[in-house]
Amino acid sequence: MTGPVPAGGRRARVVWLTAVAVYFLAVFHRSSLGVAGISATERFHISASQLSTFTVLQLLVYAGMQIPVGVLLDRFGPQRLLLAGALFMTAAQLGFAFTGTYGGALVARVFVGMGDAMVFISVLRIIASWFPPMRNPILTAWTALLGQCGALVAAIPLARSLHQFGWTTTFAVSAAVGLVLGLLVVLIVRDVPPGAPSSRAAKDVRTVGRDLRASWRDPGTQLGLWSHFTAQFGANVLGLLWGYPFFVHGEHTGRTTAGLLLSLLVVTMMVGGPLVGGYIARNPWHRSTLVLGIVLAIMLTWAAVLLWPGDAPVWLLVPMVVATGLGGPGSMVGFDVARTFNPSARLGSATGIVNVGGFVASLLVVFAVGVLLDVLTPGESTDYSSHAYTVAMSVQYVGWIGGGLLVFRFRRRARAHLQATQPQVWRGMTGS
Repeated sequence: MTGPVPAGGRRARVVWLTAVAVYFLAVFHRSSLGVAGISATERFHISASQLSTFTVLQLLVYAGMQIPVGVLLDRFGPQRLLLAGALFMTAAQLGFAFTGTYGGALVARVFVGMGDAMVFISVLRIIASWFPPMRNPILTAWTALLGQCGALVAAIPLARSLHQFGWTTTFAVSAAVGLVLGLLVVLIVRDVPPGAPSSRAAKDVRTVGRDLRASWRDPGTQLGLWSHFTAQFGANVLGLLWGYPFFVHGEHTGRTTAGLLLSLLVVTMMVGGPLVGGYIARNPWHRSTLVLGIVLAIMLTWAAVLLWPGDAPVWLLVPMVVATGLGGPGSMVGFDVARTFNPSARLGSATGIVNVGGFVASLLVVFAVGVLLDVLTPGESTDYSSHAYTVAMSVQYVGWIGGGLLVFRFRRRARAHLQATQPQVWRGMTGS
């Protein structure tokens, strides 16, 4: 975008906060099944693997749409995508509220994933268009923090609403919020400040393909991808689906304690964002080291919980949840790595590639947990034992170990590539 640097100001804050409200709702819808999972098995009479299909489909759609949404954003602008996202999610939650069939519920979660995929990247474009560049990092951090409040609302208030008002009323009311926010987007949000040139631009198919190939071949992009893949999925597995059933049925914590643990997961992700961001700003050469350290902490605390004889005590579940929650902001390191290694002309392509990593890992693990629970439980029963949960949740180690090895591999390649192609950046990061 050319022209004068946007100054921010009161109107810019109002536009940004309206866009963030849509992101808040998207995170709420994305996380709602984590608490509603038990109710969903009863409503639709489904098994664990069928339940996991909800989240797998939602994440698959979200991940698969990242690159197409980037192209649509360039073509139509953030206001239209925010409006489309709000409408898709509203229709999806209304369908989820009233359907009584498993197939209908699956279609609803597909549309949740489609709407969700349009929101976060649109908010980032709003920030870039309405605020000075120096304020972009802090506003991005605040966007992530405020958005995660949607997951916090989904942890306890949603569970209480389901218990008190029932399935249909709870999800119908949440859908109605999307209509209100969609109207606010039309009235308040604009792509760019008044007088600024349009941010819309169309890329032809050949240009998009060339940018994608160049981004994928860059070892920095692949380091970012595997950092995102390895660090993020544990928090998604807990927060999006399996955390609540694991705590209630696997560790017998009770529903209230399970809700509090999921709330702690979200709070950790919120607080951890600024801490991780500040650390990598001061220590850019240790970004992948930070990712590996967080993953190691996750693996050790999960091992302590899964190997504990009987039900793990709450004082042991707390550090496990905190370590897992730090994986969320830790995975954001992947985007910073991609920014370092890719020119601005193809940064959107690189960001889309990186963002696919954690969500692909999440959908694979979420589905694997559901399948293992069914395999380890006799007959058609959905009364999964603590042992079944222990074995099923252990499948996460495949992603942590495999992803960690790939982070090691590509950080060596990325450093060599950076030293050879961008020696000034290399000297600045190493202090040499």
